[in-house]
Amino acid sequence: MELADLLAEESVIVCTGLRSKNDILEQLAAVAARAAGVAPDGVYRAISERESLGSTGLGNGIAIPHGKLAGIPRVIAAFGRLEQPIEFDALDDQPVDLLMLLLAPTGAGADHLKALARVARILRTDAVVSELRDTLDPARLHAILTRQVEATQAA
Repeated sequence: MELADLLAEESVIVCTGLRSKNDILEQLAAVAARAAGVAPDGVYRAISERESLGSTGLGNGIAIPHGKLAGIPRVIAAFGRLEQPIEFDALDDQPVDLLMLLLAPTGAGADHLKALARVARILRTDAVVSELRDTLDPARLHAILTRQVEATQAA
């Protein structure tokens, strides 16, 4: 499973002026909803329900909010780079500025888990995280994320 297949360039956004976890989840839900062709409120509800079980803030300023939604054809990703980090209830109690939202069809257990593992592997790489934090250009962010998938597979 390649991140380039899940993450369209138009699904990468830079966010300014957001002040809360709900703000960024709403923004990313709207982006993912457009990519999936569904209503944003359903995406937001799916992500929020998963988030209520425990924060998806992994630490080091990174979060991977995710959820499942009936009626979408495949796993969809949306990436947000925040100009200013926000409180996200992360495991290390540090604010978050890099978020990859994953939305999977109901019943897509293996694909959902593979996508989560792929994203976690990419975002655990210090060099990638540093590159992501060095730019506010959505096209560059997309290139960094998708290039790393290809490099990971070649290794």
